[in-house]
Amino acid sequence: MLSQLYAKWMVSWETALTTRDTNRIVRPLEWGFDWLSGFTAPDTKADLDRMIVANQEIVARSDQFFGYETPIDFRLEDRHPQLFPTNIRPETLAQDADFKRRAEAGELDPVTFLRFTSPVTTPYPENDVVNARWYPAPAEKQAGKPKQAMIVMPQWNADAFSHNALCTLFNKFGISCLRLSKPYHDIRRPAELERSDYAVSANIGRTLSACRQAVVDIRSCIDWLEQQGYEQFGVLGTSLGSCYAFIAAAHDPRIEVCAFNHASTWFGDVVWTGQSTRHIRAAFEQAGLTQQQVRQLFLGVSPMAFMEKFAATSKRVLVVHATYDLTFLQEFSLDVLKNFEKYHIDYISKVLPCGHYTTGETPYKYIDGWYLGSFVYQSFKKLALQTA
Repeated sequence: MLSQLYAKWMVSWETALTTRDTNRIVRPLEWGFDWLSGFTAPDTKADLDRMIVANQEIVARSDQFFGYETPIDFRLEDRHPQLFPTNIRPETLAQDADFKRRAEAGELDPVTFLRFTSPVTTPYPENDVVNARWYPAPAEKQAGKPKQAMIVMPQWNADAFSHNALCTLFNKFGISCLRLSKPYHDIRRPAELERSDYAVSANIGRTLSACRQAVVDIRSCIDWLEQQGYEQFGVLGTSLGSCYAFIAAAHDPRIEVCAFNHASTWFGDVVWTGQSTRHIRAAFEQAGLTQQQVRQLFLGVSPMAFMEKFAATSKRVLVVHATYDLTFLQEFSLDVLKNFEKYHIDYISKVLPCGHYTTGETPYKYIDGWYLGSFVYQSFKKLALQTA
């Protein structure tokens, strides 16, 4: 009885959190073939079939799709932190205004960001300048072991302060961090948008391209870290960031520590069934598409398509999922674990007694932080001992 009441309460709370933002927009289906130059079939096929073939080509030639040339304009910039909110709730707008006021009054210290031009270009200049807040670990914490670093990627529509506390925590372990702004997020968000809509939308090609850019940006950050003398690397991704982190790790053997905070096998299934993507599903339904077709249309950015590639190199892996997740349904997270078993991937699984959005609420955010923090600490400690 108590468990049923708890489940009902959790689903109600989760639903309230996923419906409180009123600025989600239903945009019509766009195929976006122009975003996938070199991977599209001749236009003699119907658009649906042509895009399915394009996804198959992306998977078959994924080393090329997610390949890149190392940027040559890495630089560190100091500026005052800003929130860059994606919702229009009064309390969030007030918080944003307060940060701006404090910066103008000299009450905020500047912080350091890594900036460089993304190897993947888009029609949006602001999006093509990669932004990663730099959290170098204190020298005394790094002494006596290999230099270690994490790339941290928050969830879809995260503001610029999301996950910063994790970076500070990892610094205490002697692990430096780059908190990477995903494509179309915070300072990279085009001025025409209130939300980071172009990262995941009913424009198929643009969504695939956003994932491509995110993966390449992660790998480019590791290039810069190597130039600074770092030797051991990990990624932590939450929700959409988890998808990006998985695909980056599948294509870059330098990534040895992987923390996936909410995970799924199929990108299209999450879009179709998740509460936070109802507006995108509405566009697909209006166009007459089915869930199975949407799965095929996002094959090229689905972790399931790269499971064997991910398993090809040794990694330490954590998967955190939530029992009452209405965005990444629990069945999809369990499918990840099933496939990790199938491919003999060394992983740890942790379960939160909450949902997707409630993971960020008290007390669940502290439980989640403990799972992530303890895993990262132990994993890098073991890596250091291997090289001692």
